[in-house]
Amino acid sequence: MTTFAQGAVRLAGFAGAVLGWSPDIFWRATPAELAAVVGAMVGETVAPPDADVLARLKEAFPDG
Repeated sequence: MTTFAQGAVRLAGFAGAVLGWSPDIFWRATPAELAAVVGAMVGETVAPPDADVLARLKEAFPDG
């Protein structure tokens, strides 16, 4: 079983060596952000939100 610390060290090493991320960038990134970058590197893509989704998001989170 891998501990959180062991997994974090492994991922931080990967992020630094492969992505060029500094420790600060790694620790400020969310797991979803890291997964998205790694997914993009291996060819996994997600379709961008369509106009309806963007409209709902804009309504839910207006900019002041």
